[in-house]
This record gives sequence, structure tokens and C-alpha cells, in this order.
Amino acid sequence: MGTIKLKNLQSQLENIETFENPKIEFEQYTTSPLIAASILHTAQFVFGDIKNKTIADLGCGSGILSIGAVILGAEYCTGFDIDPSALALSVKNASNRDILDDCNFVLCDIKNIPKCVKPKMFDTVIMNPPFGTKVKGADLEFLKSALHMANSAVYSLHKTSTRKHIQKKASKWNVNSNVVAELRYDLPASYAFHKENSVDVYVDLIRFSRKK
Repeated sequence: MGTIKLKNLQSQLENIETFENPKIEFEQYTTSPLIAASILHTAQFVFGDIKNKTIADLGCGSGILSIGAVILGAEYCTGFDIDPSALALSVKNASNRDILDDCNFVLCDIKNIPKCVKPKMFDTVIMNPPFGTKVKGADLEFLKSALHMANSAVYSLHKTSTRKHIQKKASKWNVNSNVVAELRYDLPASYAFHKENSVDVYVDLIRFSRKK
């Protein structure tokens, strides 16, 4: 597989079915094709962390990151989510693209990952975790579980406003944290309390890796 242009990868992730009734307690927001493509394109074509690698997708939602990882040649990808309806959506989307044989989707509370998944079981973990605005610390819970699972690297989105806090935690855990892209998350109105049609949230794509 040669290099796929970002726009080409983005186009292959268009028309993925998303949540009809997102659950605010899980901070379910749609990962756009552009955001998903940016994460995956950087992971593969800058760091070589997708092709022929085992991938975990935490909080997989619609399955867009899992699907994109398979498109880029992942050996296989396992998506984890606490919401059965999200897993059903992931299965449907993967099936519609005839890649279900390359994916596996598991119902699991992220907090229980260290108990039921072996350390370093996956080469790479990719995720768009909750920002921790509804459940404080949810972003760090995801990160701890991801670091437990990853043998090589974790790619995760975090609000730019929390950058120093995230990097301080990573340093405390003896983990490298490098901001590899700064992105604008166009967050559409998804819940009744949203007063604007959409709002821009500035986020960091951070690559985490264990210090040697």
C-alpha cells in the first residue's frame, strides 16, 4: 500500500452512519471523517503505527476509527464501547463496507480494561475519548486504560485547553506525550441543551509512548 492522501482517506470515511440518539452520559459526539482521517493518516504515514499492526479503538462509537484503520492495512482492529447500541452501529458500518472479518467489537466499561485485557496486548490504541466535561476525569480514565493496552503508541484527542494538565499526568506516569497535530473539532448541536447549531472546539492530537 502506498501513501493515501488525507482527502482520499476522508472520502472513504464519508457516509458512515452516526448516532440517532446520542447519550450525554457517555459524551457521545460524532467523530467527523476529517478528524478520523487526520488521526489515522498521522499515525500511519508519519509514525507507521497502523499498517500490519494490531489496533484497539476505545469508545469506538460508530466504528469510524476502526474502519479507517482497516482501510490503512491494520492486521485487525478491536473496538471497545460501554454502549450496546454503539457497538451495533459499529458492526453495521463495518458490515456495510465488507470489512467485518477484520474487526471485532467488545462490550466493555473502559474502567475494567486493566482487569480483562492483558498489558500491551495491542500495538497501537486510537481513540476520541470523552473530554471529561460531564464526568470529571473520564478522559484520564480512557488514557490510563489505553496505556495499559498499548505496546507501542496511543493516539488520543484532548481539548487544547487541557494540554498542560494532560502532559503533567503523562510525565507522572513516565509516558512521553507529543502534540502531533492541532485540530478544530466542529461539534454539531447534538443535545437539547445546545443553543448553537455548532461550536468549534480546539483539540490536540497527542501521541503517547512509554519512555525507554
